[in-house]
Amino acid sequence: MTNRTTVHDTFRIERHFDAVPQKVFNAFADPAAKAKWFGGPAEMKREDESFDFREGGRETQVSVFENGTRFGFFATYTDIVPGERIVYTYEMSMNGERISVSVVTVEVAAGASGGTDFVVTEQGVYLDGLDTPAQRRQGTEDLLDALAKSL
Repeated sequence: MTNRTTVHDTFRIERHFDAVPQKVFNAFADPAAKAKWFGGPAEMKREDESFDFREGGRETQVSVFENGTRFGFFATYTDIVPGERIVYTYEMSMNGERISVSVVTVEVAAGASGGTDFVVTEQGVYLDGLDTPAQRRQGTEDLLDALAKSL
């Protein structure tokens, strides 16, 4: 029998981007812009994708590593304030088994000296030892590094 566990965690990451706020927001809202930075490493093959950026809309991304491990990202957008805020829930799966469920808030604002002040806050529950808060935070940091390069 599988040992069922839950680990709850919240993290907040602040960044400053040299790009204007609308460009940063569009990196989440526009599918072509998001494809430039969001996703896994090059050795991951995307098998299934959908993108419906609106309140109530869903985003799906299923990717497979060279070793056959399959990861799924299934999000629902719950609150969108154009140019300012995005709130969404998402679950991650590995080989068809749910490994986490999270609520994410993305905040975008004009920086005092130009550019964009950016904050992402994630509240997650990590299930059955298949994912950890440290892994998720590192993955988010890596994605934000990719976002910065794409801007």
